[in-house]
Amino acid sequence: MSNRRFLSCKTLAGNKVRNSRNEDLGKVEDFMLDLNEGKIAYAVLSFGGFIGIGEKLFAVPWSALRLDQDKRDFVLDVEKDALKSAPGFEKDKWPDFADATFGRQIHEHYKTTPYWDVPVLKP
Repeated sequence: MSNRRFLSCKTLAGNKVRNSRNEDLGKVEDFMLDLNEGKIAYAVLSFGGFIGIGEKLFAVPWSALRLDQDKRDFVLDVEKDALKSAPGFEKDKWPDFADATFGRQIHEHYKTTPYWDVPVLKP
């Protein structure tokens, strides 16, 4: 197993996402960067539909994902039904990612602490 410390977002876009049961949860379409914090805030996943029709997009907190470097995909430890019931959006109607209410809703759904609430340890 390689243990890389840096990868370009370009190489990660399009990677499959699965859960710990190895069920297909879609793929990574894009990443949302918080420019003020200098962090990846969310991965945008596509899930559902058929050949891109009826496909819904989901913002998943970056902290909820784990990269499996050997299989070259992401692991999101949720059941398929949890993803189906997650707050989602259409390809042509993206939400305002700067909206704290939207962000909290996403983090609550995935049971993660919002990255902006995590104290920063300074050396």
